[in-house]
Amino acid sequence: MKVVFDCRYIRLERHDGISRYTAGLVEAFSKLHPVTMLISDERQLAMLPDLPWIKGRPGDSLLEPWLPMLTLNRAKPDFVFSPLQTMGSTGKRGYAMALTFWDFVYYRMRTPPREFSWLIRAIWYLFHLSYWPQRWTLNRADVVNAGSETTAAEMRRVHLTRRPLEVIRPGITDSGLPARDYPAGKSLLYMGTFIPNKNVETLAKAMHLLPGYTLTLLSRVTDSARERLSLLAPDGSLVFVNGVSDERYRQLLSEATAMVSACRDEGFGIPLIEGLNSGTPLVVSDIPVYREVGGDAAVYFDQEDPAAFAAAVLGMDSEPVWLQLSVRARAQAARFGWDVSAKRLLELAKRFAPSR
Repeated sequence: MKVVFDCRYIRLERHDGISRYTAGLVEAFSKLHPVTMLISDERQLAMLPDLPWIKGRPGDSLLEPWLPMLTLNRAKPDFVFSPLQTMGSTGKRGYAMALTFWDFVYYRMRTPPREFSWLIRAIWYLFHLSYWPQRWTLNRADVVNAGSETTAAEMRRVHLTRRPLEVIRPGITDSGLPARDYPAGKSLLYMGTFIPNKNVETLAKAMHLLPGYTLTLLSRVTDSARERLSLLAPDGSLVFVNGVSDERYRQLLSEATAMVSACRDEGFGIPLIEGLNSGTPLVVSDIPVYREVGGDAAVYFDQEDPAAFAAAVLGMDSEPVWLQLSVRARAQAARFGWDVSAKRLLELAKRFAPSR
């Protein structure tokens, strides 16, 4: 059985969520079964394991619908997995295809990702005006993967696909980290973008109620977003890192009081399980998927209320409470393993790959 894994959404310098999911899952899967990676830029290989690969066009190419005849059929796969739902499938294909759906964010917030061209952004906007384009897209697959149990439940509720629905969640890369001591400093970490849905403004406003704390924002940030957030918080309370290496990220996690997020809607939240794995408790918005991710190792708050966020931070930051949450964090992180996800993917491949 030949398996091809779509790795065309790997970032070139630092992973985002889809990129990290791709790299983690394809590496774990390769330990169970041979796999060929589909890339669109050879520079992506620096962010991927050393595995066989083929090259195709980028996923946002106007020729994407004809991917089977242009690229994939020549590789003669039996099963193709994509971490997104947009993989082309026009024309005859001799393989089973699994597509992934992450969340309903863009049905509730229809602002398209800014990194896309104006044409792709226009198509994206129109696509999310109703469910029927998504249904048509997902029903092209042989099996559909959801990135979380929360998303799968909502997909079933709105009948988003008639295909078999499975759940292959993200996992953690590092395991067996040492237990943490109560932190000496008062550091809150945020890892994520600065789009309106992420609601970083609530975190910034709350810093007025958290004297002595700093909020470290790890991701790359535009000048306009930096200025906007700085005006909302006390001077010196926000630290903009503007991109962080994996090594530095692990160090900051090992020193932090909490990993935080005030996101209004989300597909999963990979940084949260990375925080849990380091023994760092979560202080996060009270949305269903964060309940799935954080379990009893998180403190939840109303994401529209800066005072609620500040109260949540202060309520968990005493040594006995914090240490209890840290132990729970490590236990919760153990539920998210790449090995478990890779085994589920292999089961899908064996179940749906056509017999030769």
